[in-house]
Amino acid sequence: MSASWLLRQRSVPPLGVDFAAVLPTRVAELSAAGLSRLALPIGRDTVALGELFDVAAGDGDLPGLRIEGDCRRLHGIGRGMDGGRIVVDGPVGDYLGAEMTAGEIRVDGDAGLLAACALAGGRIEIGGDVGDFAASALPGAIDGMRGGVLVVRGNAGARFGDRMRRGSAVIHGRAGDFLASRMVAGTIALAGEIGAHPGFGMRRGTLVFAGDRPRVPDTFAPTGHDICVFWALLARSLAPFGEPFDALAGRPPERVVGDLGVDGKGEWLLPA
Repeated sequence: MSASWLLRQRSVPPLGVDFAAVLPTRVAELSAAGLSRLALPIGRDTVALGELFDVAAGDGDLPGLRIEGDCRRLHGIGRGMDGGRIVVDGPVGDYLGAEMTAGEIRVDGDAGLLAACALAGGRIEIGGDVGDFAASALPGAIDGMRGGVLVVRGNAGARFGDRMRRGSAVIHGRAGDFLASRMVAGTIALAGEIGAHPGFGMRRGTLVFAGDRPRVPDTFAPTGHDICVFWALLARSLAPFGEPFDALAGRPPERVVGDLGVDGKGEWLLPA
């Protein structure tokens, strides 16, 4: 028995594989043989985990998984995760960390669609780019990201933070169209360029533009409120994410609110 497992890829599956059942807290008490026999859905069939990965004991006493290889056809890594740690040395598929409530996921590569959708707790860090609808709602659901922390070191696709309700998300690269569309609450901080229609239908929540200043839509209006104390606290909370967020404290922002087209009270903070 091992609390931590190392999975080294043996072969790339021909179809997408549902990997949601392989969670640190669920496989920590399995033997290597038991983990290798774990059946994973692939199309209309199943495949044993041992056909895709060599299984070995990992380092560490806490429940954990380290996955090495090209995992772009593995979907749902960390979905519903409730503790422990997952590290992936390579790219991953869709639904990374969806509905996660606790724990930590780190991906040293790109992630597919709907990463961190309905995230409720824990921390996800993506070293590369992330696809559309990250930090958003599951298809057909009302609520998007509901807590936790999402860090994207690369670029983000369209509809990042759609219907986001709580939590913090940081993008070090650029963001696609409709950033924070229909956002209800939470904080998104962006270091790079922005696509078209940011804040569309935004009702509440906070957008921090730490890089280039975007064009403010006609449905957002400036305010004259003194937010020095709030800004000092927010800038301090963003500083650990590194450049350019660590220099925000010395850049007092302009504040605009909207989307007034939906009677929204979301805020954009535009540092000087």
